[in-house]
Amino acid sequence: MGDLDEATTLFMDVRPRLFGIAYRMLGSAGEAEDLVQDVWLRWQATDRGVVRNPGAFLATTTTRLAINELQSARARRETYIGPWLPEPVDTSADPFLGAERGEALELAVLMLMEKLTPHERAAYVLREAFDYPYPQIAEIVQSTEPAVRQLVSRARKHVAGERKIPVPEQAQRQLLVTFLEAARGGDLEALEKLFAADVASVSDGNGARQISRRIVTGAGRVAKYIAAFSSWWWDGVDVRWATTNGQTSAVLRRDDTLLGMVTVVASEDGIDQVLWLMNPEKLTM
Repeated sequence: MGDLDEATTLFMDVRPRLFGIAYRMLGSAGEAEDLVQDVWLRWQATDRGVVRNPGAFLATTTTRLAINELQSARARRETYIGPWLPEPVDTSADPFLGAERGEALELAVLMLMEKLTPHERAAYVLREAFDYPYPQIAEIVQSTEPAVRQLVSRARKHVAGERKIPVPEQAQRQLLVTFLEAARGGDLEALEKLFAADVASVSDGNGARQISRRIVTGAGRVAKYIAAFSSWWWDGVDVRWATTNGQTSAVLRRDDTLLGMVTVVASEDGIDQVLWLMNPEKLTM
C-alpha cells in the first residue's frame, strides 16, 4: 500500500468522528462537510511520518478549525433574517454520528449550545459525546485540565438548566404524527392539548415569503397561529418521515417541490417546541 493509500485509509476510518465533531460544533451539515474536506487537504500535506497518533491529530485539527469557523459562522448568522435553526442531519444510518454517545445532537441541544463560547462548546462536545479524557481535551483546545473541567461544567449547567427532560423517541414520533393531523385539520382544541403552556413555534426561512420571522409563544397563540394557515397551506402537501438528529421529522413536499421540514421537541409537559425548517438550502434530504 502506498503512502497516500495508507493516509486515505486512516482518514476514512476516523471520518465519521471528524464529521460528528464538526457538525456538533457548527450546527450545519454543509459547513461540517466543508471543514472535514479542509482537514483532509491538510492531512495530505502533513508530514505524516512524525504523527504518532493520526486519530488524535485529525480530531485536534478538526476541533481547532471548528473553533475558528464558529467565530465567522456567528457573524454570518447576525445577518440572517428571522430565527436561525441548526441544519438537520440524517442519523438513520449512524444514530450517534461517529460518537460514543448520541449527546449534543438533538436540535434543541444544538440551539442551546449556540449560547456557549466556542471553547465551552468544544470541551462539552468532546467530553459529552466522544468521552475524551480531560487531559486530551486540554491539549486539543490548548488549555489546562482544571480550565477544561470548568468549561465542561459551565456548559453542562447551561444546557441542563434550560432543557426539560425529553420524552422517549417513540413518544416524540407519536406526538409529531398527532400534531400534523391536528395542524392539517386546523383543530384548535386538539393543538392546544398537545402543547406545553410555554410552547414556542420557531420558523427558519431566512426571510422567505409567508414564513414567520418571529418566534410565536404560548399554547393558545401557537395553536391559533398554526390553525390560521391550515385551510390553504397544507393542500397537496406530502409528508415523508425522516430520522434527523436522533428524532423523527416530517419532510414536506408539494409535487416535486421541497417545502421544508418540521419536527417537535417534547417533554412530559407536552410539545415544548415546534421547529419549522423552511429554508430549502438547509435541507439535503
